[in-house]
Amino acid sequence: MTSDAPVPPIDRPAHHRLGGGFRNPPGSPKQKAKLQDFIKFLLVDMRRATLPPIPADIATQRPLNLAELPDNHVAWLGHACFAIKIAGNLVLTDPYLSRTAGPFGFGPQRFLHPAVRSADLPRFDAIVISHNHYDHLDSKALRAYRWRNETPMICPLGNGALLSRLGFTEVHELDWWQNWSQAGLTIGALPAVHFSGRGLLDRNRSLWASVSIAAGERRIWFGGDTAAGAVFDEIGDRAGPFDLALVGIGAYEPRIIMEASHATPEEAITIARQIRARHAVGMHWGSIMLTPENPFEAPARFRKAALEQQYGASNAWILQVGEARGF
Repeated sequence: MTSDAPVPPIDRPAHHRLGGGFRNPPGSPKQKAKLQDFIKFLLVDMRRATLPPIPADIATQRPLNLAELPDNHVAWLGHACFAIKIAGNLVLTDPYLSRTAGPFGFGPQRFLHPAVRSADLPRFDAIVISHNHYDHLDSKALRAYRWRNETPMICPLGNGALLSRLGFTEVHELDWWQNWSQAGLTIGALPAVHFSGRGLLDRNRSLWASVSIAAGERRIWFGGDTAAGAVFDEIGDRAGPFDLALVGIGAYEPRIIMEASHATPEEAITIARQIRARHAVGMHWGSIMLTPENPFEAPARFRKAALEQQYGASNAWILQVGEARGF
């Protein structure tokens, strides 16, 4: 006996593609660039880009002892890598601590050393990975980490196999809006507007995310990599408010390409306001040239945008590499 009744649709989240892989939240900016734009970016814009003189005050000269980081403090190790002490828990985000952001020694090279060498990292209560790009998931740094058997690794869907191959024995994959908790620490995967891939054949096969980190009465939002988007209003409503937002402000030119994956400094302030963050730290600038804009211009634009958007210049923080600040 056959039936003509329609087959009900599979209950699949909107960001899960039919057949596998992931996509950005509804209402996200679309990639408008064409092949010729990418060719110009790689063969002309990046080849012409030059590194300006490195500001003398971009990094602190004081030694940073992460094992003694005061409670409810955040320390910037460079790029998108932070050590966060929150209600007694020590958390590391997106450890990129090697020289090159790419496979087999190929790729962009950092011009500013991180505040701490990967071999000198202390034991963390959790390590958070936002996505699998080489400047956020650094295989060399993670292999050098000495507590891979003891430290939980929290990552978006599809990244667990790689992290297990790097020697981590406790890996927790999360979909957007899922949480992991342990001993009063809760880490949640939240939407972001970006993409993933470490090679030619794995584009968007693993998920990307922003991250909430909560313990005690403190809440931090870590943006990983993201463009602007309407989804941050939803994050503010469902997961906010936050004491602090760690938000990317660099790697935003040319806009025809980067609009779909990286926020400008001005958009970063808008995101902080959307998620209802009391303070915002500008990150993802000043260590490596991924795009052709002046890598040191973002902080001034970030502070100016905070004034123009009535967020408050004192609420838009620019840290030195190696600086720790309480939140």
